[in-house]
Amino acid sequence: MNRQPISGASVGATGRRGRRGGVRLQALAAGALLLVLTACGGGGTTAGGAGGQTPAAQGGDQGNAASQAVVTILPKDGADAVPTSGALKVSAEQGKLTTVTVADSQGTEVEGRIAADGSSWTPNAHLAAATQYKVHAIATDSAGRESAKDITFTTLVPQNTFIGHYTPEDGSTVGVGMPVSINFTRGITNPEAVEKAIKVTAVPDVEIQGHWFGNDRLDFRPEDYWAAGTKVTVHLNLDGVEGRPGVYGKQKKTVSFTIGRRQVSTVDASAKTMKVERDGTVIKTLPITAGAPSTTTYNGQMVISEKYKVTRMNGATVGFGGEYDIKDVPHAMRLSTSGTFVHGNYWAPASTFGSSNVSHGCVGLQDARGAGDGSMPAAWFYDHSIIGDVVIVKNSKDKQIKPDNGLNGWNMDWSEWIA
Repeated sequence: MNRQPISGASVGATGRRGRRGGVRLQALAAGALLLVLTACGGGGTTAGGAGGQTPAAQGGDQGNAASQAVVTILPKDGADAVPTSGALKVSAEQGKLTTVTVADSQGTEVEGRIAADGSSWTPNAHLAAATQYKVHAIATDSAGRESAKDITFTTLVPQNTFIGHYTPEDGSTVGVGMPVSINFTRGITNPEAVEKAIKVTAVPDVEIQGHWFGNDRLDFRPEDYWAAGTKVTVHLNLDGVEGRPGVYGKQKKTVSFTIGRRQVSTVDASAKTMKVERDGTVIKTLPITAGAPSTTTYNGQMVISEKYKVTRMNGATVGFGGEYDIKDVPHAMRLSTSGTFVHGNYWAPASTFGSSNVSHGCVGLQDARGAGDGSMPAAWFYDHSIIGDVVIVKNSKDKQIKPDNGLNGWNMDWSEWIA
């Protein structure tokens, strides 16, 4: 009987040999892969220390640990109706602040400073009302690791507001005596906060200080008259300032004006003349009439605050009853709130000017009715004067004008002005 080889036994032997070969190949492949991974890891067992352990197996890599610095920001994220002053606070514990950025929705940043020890940040000024702000802060711990925090909040919407009416006008050219004068629509009980929110600068630089007249007027000026050609800029940052409890400013504006030539005119009530001095030279001497003995003219330094080619003057408005009511006073320039003017006079004889004082306290210059004759002294002075020019009255038998009666703070000593 012929026996054939059992093909299955042969196949089985061959299969066992194939599996052993396959195991050896897999082991070699795994070893090669391990070598590749170790090489990419940067040094195999050397990096891991004894036994080839990785840093994580030995207790963790300190370079990947979280920063110990903790950033705290007040108010909380998403807060509404946040006060505009005193509420924003940024601080760091177990580290130092390195970056703090606070900006409104338009990207305008709030200036502030980080404390010398890095523990806190404070804004330099108040925040605007009804405004959303984003805060981004970073602190670094002793190992140089950073921690950051971001929040958003919105300031309160005020129910009661105030603004400041200012003079001179933006873009104007004025005389050397022109102060910056701001009249507020509400009485101010927190003058420090309001004054801090107003900055007046000049080129060339000069010290400028503010002075309060009552609780609703703040004027700024240098110690002496402005230098001719000075550029003055006023920054009104009143939006969000709490001027009195529950009453907030709503004004943010920049105003600039220029000081023109230097013109100072001196009225001598006794000599009945006015000398007009331009840039140190007397360019004209005009005959005048000042206040009568019973209605004398104030002495002192006065600033032209308004000009009218023709205006009405009624004695009843300044305490003189029905003594006069002239509907067409020509070339009138206001010197005081109480009614002192330099103006044209067409109703007095020409011989009056330079010889008699007959007015109700104003300084009168000869003029023609209707203000149409440019050759008249009043017309000449009107045409050669601008808002902010100085008119000094001396030798009148009256007291010195009060500093707050018009734009006349020059009648206050500098030491008192800055007190």
